[in-house]
Amino acid sequence: MSKVQLTAKQGSDRWPFARALAHRNYRLFFAGQGISMIGTWMTRLATGWLVFRLAGPDSAYLLGVVGFAGQVPTFFLAPIAGTLVDRWDRHRALVITQVLALFQSGLLAVVAFSSQAVATTIAEVIALSVFQGLINAFDMPARQAFLVELVERREDLPNAIALNSSLVNGARLVGPSLAGLLIALAGEGWCFAVDAVSYLAVIAALLAMRVDPRQRSAEARPVWRGVAEGFRYAFGFAPVREILLLLALVSFMGMPYTVLLPIFAVDVLDGGPWTLGLLSGASGVGALAGGLYLASRRTVLGLGPRMVLATVVFGVGLIGFSLSHALWLSLPLMVLIGLGMMVEMAASNTILQTIVDEDKRGRVMSFYSMAFLGMAPFGSLFAGSLAGLVGAPTTVLIGGIACLAGAGLFASRLPQLRERVRPIYARLGILPQIASGLQAAAELTRPPED
Repeated sequence: MSKVQLTAKQGSDRWPFARALAHRNYRLFFAGQGISMIGTWMTRLATGWLVFRLAGPDSAYLLGVVGFAGQVPTFFLAPIAGTLVDRWDRHRALVITQVLALFQSGLLAVVAFSSQAVATTIAEVIALSVFQGLINAFDMPARQAFLVELVERREDLPNAIALNSSLVNGARLVGPSLAGLLIALAGEGWCFAVDAVSYLAVIAALLAMRVDPRQRSAEARPVWRGVAEGFRYAFGFAPVREILLLLALVSFMGMPYTVLLPIFAVDVLDGGPWTLGLLSGASGVGALAGGLYLASRRTVLGLGPRMVLATVVFGVGLIGFSLSHALWLSLPLMVLIGLGMMVEMAASNTILQTIVDEDKRGRVMSFYSMAFLGMAPFGSLFAGSLAGLVGAPTTVLIGGIACLAGAGLFASRLPQLRERVRPIYARLGILPQIASGLQAAAELTRPPED
């Protein structure tokens, strides 16, 4: 064991709940992200509110269009981006994406501050949302694949993923609340300006890291061949395929509730931007709790059943929220929604990062991005159109029912997936090889206890 690994191990022993923070590069990443993500969540809420305020009666459809525009590039570009991420220096790629994101938020601030026709402003917001989507198509697989380079001890990777998810959703708790207050006091433009400045923190953190050059293949194959190889690998292996399909369903049918929140805040709950901030913040509380729960776990074992349970909680929360007309009831239901989505998403990420081959990590995480972010725009467009016909509450109700159905189907396939994953866990030393295999089966499929 090297001196760096020994130091990390000692730090992990001291901080069992936050083991990944024993690694210097991860601490820098965590600190920079903590500041930047607050600005990101401010921009997300402010963008939806700006469109809602300007669009008036057409807000449901246009909120769906903006959500679609901001995330659809991930669906189409993620496989190519993942192939390139497997070839590029991931550290350098992240610095570039953060600089571009700073530029995009700055342009949003200019648009919000300028006095233009409503149609022109909305068109520019849609165009800049597409630009951010292009950035995210490369940023997310690079960010997820880069996590493994930030911790010297592989056993700390699940904790790093959980802490990163907790950070994102902790910011989700703070950012929308600040955005709701800032919008009420000064307007949406200042939210975008704060977001632009916040990117300086993560850029500085990335530049301060000491990252060893990663060994990359010198083989210059066409990109399309790399994409095809990644597709065969991801969708030819049942555990990876089923995890991605469940996440895609949840993203398409469940996550579009976020673009409809302004309608719930004003038309259902008779509130305003502060109500919207409270709803988003409540979801962030649940997501933060889910992330902290996963961070407290020391093993990847048992995450399969927890994915099922989390999806059920998410679906039940959506159904309850769609039927609620009182803020006091909607807020705890939003906590359940955030908790369920967080655990499902982060557990999927953890299992995939654990079982994937290193030379295909970027591509698999690009499919993860495609399932999580790439399906969301189609869901947003579908939800916006459906909400215009049957209303936002019925649309969210349908999404919750679909998530429950997906959880049931995944649960029925879990025993077969367990058999496929068990040899990988044994090879990695996560699960001791036992002749009978009974203990391995019990560990992977045991019901949630904590």
